Amino acid sequence: MGIYLNPGNASFQSIRKGIYIDKSELISFVNAKLGTKEKLICVSRPRRFGKSFAAQMLCAYYDKSCDSRSLFLDLKIASDTDFSIYLNQFNVLYLDMTWFLVNSGDIKDTVRNLQQEIIKELKIYYSEYIALDVATLPMALSKINQATGEKFIIIIDEWDALFREAKNDSELQTAYIDLLRGLFRSSLTDRMIEAAYMTGILPIKKYGTQSAMSDFYEYTMIQPEPLEKYVGLTEREVRTLCNAAGLDFDEVQNWYDGYILGENLHVYSPKSVLDAVRRRQLNNYWTQTETYESLKSYINSNFDHLKEDIIYMLAGNRCRITTRRFQNDMININSKDDVFTLLIHLGYLAYDIRSSEVFIPNLEIADEFKNAIEDSGWNIIASALTNSESLLAATLAGDCDTVAQYIDKIHSENTSIISYNNENALSCVISIAYFFEEKMTLED
Repeated sequence: MGIYLNPGNASFQSIRKGIYIDKSELISFVNAKLGTKEKLICVSRPRRFGKSFAAQMLCAYYDKSCDSRSLFLDLKIASDTDFSIYLNQFNVLYLDMTWFLVNSGDIKDTVRNLQQEIIKELKIYYSEYIALDVATLPMALSKINQATGEKFIIIIDEWDALFREAKNDSELQTAYIDLLRGLFRSSLTDRMIEAAYMTGILPIKKYGTQSAMSDFYEYTMIQPEPLEKYVGLTEREVRTLCNAAGLDFDEVQNWYDGYILGENLHVYSPKSVLDAVRRRQLNNYWTQTETYESLKSYINSNFDHLKEDIIYMLAGNRCRITTRRFQNDMININSKDDVFTLLIHLGYLAYDIRSSEVFIPNLEIADEFKNAIEDSGWNIIASALTNSESLLAATLAGDCDTVAQYIDKIHSENTSIISYNNENALSCVISIAYFFEEKMTLED
């Protein structure tokens, strides 16, 4: 058992000791792809949506260095006819790209250090097959396969972290692409790789020199089928959790529902729901990361009057977009559609593929947009959202004059954003003005 080669099942053991929602049928899907031309799998989803949990589950199931039977016997996968055939039968290489980025010292050395560390570990177990001058991971794996016939399952968590953290370093990205090409696009791939499972936030199809990745089958927030029920928590799963925790399902739905995947499957952010269950309290559990900074910068870009559409969506409406021109990175953002497509992948917007429309999925995310607007210096709307608490107090007190003044002020200040004399304008004004009321209602 090593750090990267066959890391064992300790991580999945820890997951099973907490609140666990059975997503083990994902293993059946991967089992069906082993050794086939569909064996290269990439699943992209936002932060907080259980990517690492799924990767660690697969490690525990396939890793030949441990016995994980007891961890799976009470799960759905145990009833699969292939359950015992593949259980703990493979060499697994587990690469957490965030780990390598953090521990490389200089980010420019990430790809070199990654290969050095893994080869060093491989030599502990396969020293007689790896010559001293072997310097690349693909070469090391090919030597092992040639001598022993053994294949590897490669699991890469947060595979796109390097593209996000070093998005302007083309030299480093080229080195990374070359590594991936050697692993997954070479004439020896089928001989030495039994399967690959990668997680990330962004899709991969349109990255530069994409030939290194073109054989991967992708499952994204826009096209998740048939893995949509493994992306987040389903309504049935959330109802079960609410019943056990004594939480009102309708309130949880308003806070955390709204992501529509496939034809009509509603999924919830796993981390947010589980945090609410553990604390027995509904609140904003959305963890701010570098994606939040991106949200602020894209709001400020105001592509194609983007701010107008954000106000429109804060009022509970939807906007039609085109997703196909998005280049799947955080640099080549050239239009409002690009921004909104990126925000789908980051989890800040939901997407209905049936109507090609985006919308703010729930109260938690609406609250994030409010925070981003305030942090971005978008003063007029930020002021309206901030004053909504005072407006609510005046409304409850029956102070008609103050209410009229607030509504007129918000309406007048936004005439450059929404047409003054139409129903949509009034709807937007009222929704923005009483944003605080909606939040308070759901918190009570």
